[in-house]
Amino acid sequence: MSNLWPSLWSPGRNEIDPFHSAGREMYDMINRIMKQMPSLPAAFDFSAALPALNVAETKDAIEVSAELPGLDEKDINVSVEGNRLILSGERKQDSEKKDQDWHVKETSYGSFRRAVLLPFEPAGDAVEAHLDKGMLHVKVRKPADAAAAKRTIEIKSPAKT
Repeated sequence: MSNLWPSLWSPGRNEIDPFHSAGREMYDMINRIMKQMPSLPAAFDFSAALPALNVAETKDAIEVSAELPGLDEKDINVSVEGNRLILSGERKQDSEKKDQDWHVKETSYGSFRRAVLLPFEPAGDAVEAHLDKGMLHVKVRKPADAAAAKRTIEIKSPAKT
């Protein structure tokens, strides 16, 4: 069920878009409400489906970092499809001890997939990724012609009548 929620505010496959921050606020609000209702099943916890992303641009690259605490490199996939950087993976459920009666269980699990639209199609060797203390860092080097394609648009004053 958690796979349906991100599509409410993001086009396609959870791509970063101009409305992402509004979507993230809605996501956080729903999570807060759901966590205050302990009678709801854990399937309503959306945190596994949508890891938080930071996307920045430098002169030479697009840099993406994703919060993936508790995951190992083997649980994460980084790929490129055309001009999309795809981050996906799975949080596996901890084995539960049958002799425990849970009072609170806020850990989540499940698969996730995030796509970041890039303003260019990266070369085959242009993407590097590493995992450090639960943060996935991905650097996508820009092609040489990407900087040349950037142009500044002059803002003109309105014509006087």
